[in-house]
Amino acid sequence: MSDAQSDPPELNRTRGQAATMRAIVNSTDGGPRSLEFRDMPVPHRPPGHVLVEVRAAGVAFPDVLQSRSEYQHRIPTPFALGSEFAGVVAEAGEGSGFAEGDRVFGVASHGAFADSVVAPADRVLPLPDSIDFVDAAALPINLLSADFALRDRGQVKQGETVLIQGAAGGLGIALIQQAKLIGTTVIAVVSTEEKAALAESVGADHTVLAADFLAEVRQLTQGRGIDVVLDPVGGDRFTDSLRCLAKRGRLVVLGFTGGSIPTVKTNRLLLNNISVVGAAWEGLMPECLVSLPEQWARLSPAVERGELRASISEVVPLEQAPEAVASLDERRARGKIVIDLSLT
Repeated sequence: MSDAQSDPPELNRTRGQAATMRAIVNSTDGGPRSLEFRDMPVPHRPPGHVLVEVRAAGVAFPDVLQSRSEYQHRIPTPFALGSEFAGVVAEAGEGSGFAEGDRVFGVASHGAFADSVVAPADRVLPLPDSIDFVDAAALPINLLSADFALRDRGQVKQGETVLIQGAAGGLGIALIQQAKLIGTTVIAVVSTEEKAALAESVGADHTVLAADFLAEVRQLTQGRGIDVVLDPVGGDRFTDSLRCLAKRGRLVVLGFTGGSIPTVKTNRLLLNNISVVGAAWEGLMPECLVSLPEQWARLSPAVERGELRASISEVVPLEQAPEAVASLDERRARGKIVIDLSLT
């Protein structure tokens, strides 16, 4: 990325101090294509929060849900969309650990698709000079969710075999990279040959197409099955994901991008001593029991070495954010889409 991102024009440095700002706003709960690009007031910084001038914002699946107010925590309309951000601190309270001018990235409940965003201080992370704003904005939700799913909820260990559904999406790529760092064999489930090539490029040992993944997985594992399935898709793949598991296998539920929420026939869990656990990373929730700074301290060395890096497929200006969210909603996106607020 260019040096312009770390030294933006004077207009960008002062915009957060203005009465209004550019934003992508949900006014109708009508979905991605009803989102509006318009001005709205710069947010007020409550105690314990940090005001950040946004330089780049990542597009994530919670944004799709929030465009229809279908996310777990409903926000009254109108509100600015967007959870992931990278930028420069405009205002921070005493004891926050941040000062005006600090380079940061992090997550907010909403509001990142705008010139300024407010986030709790414990959801804001220091950004090393070696990582530019666009790359940073692509990281937090997928990077930290993958860490939580693999290490905390899945208890994944070196030498195990893991199956990753939706492996060519932003979260899937983060899961592949981190699973490989743990020392596992990764089988990636994708919907097209193009997505298979992407999954292989970030470290997957094997790729299989979703249409017939159960038979292929049984062949690859010589009938033994998978130790851990990581599933952000759900839908009609879920039952075959259970069937893939070896005895004492674990299935980690990360979401339902496939559209429908599956049910579990518990006799299958009983007969093979299978565990099904949820992994809703708490960084986007009002009550956050995970420590984002601790996660970042553990992962940041690998990020700075380039071992953990989002696969960014598109960088678009703020005006194009509604189409970017629609691309994710319609499962056309490969890898990660990032909004660069310096583009016009």
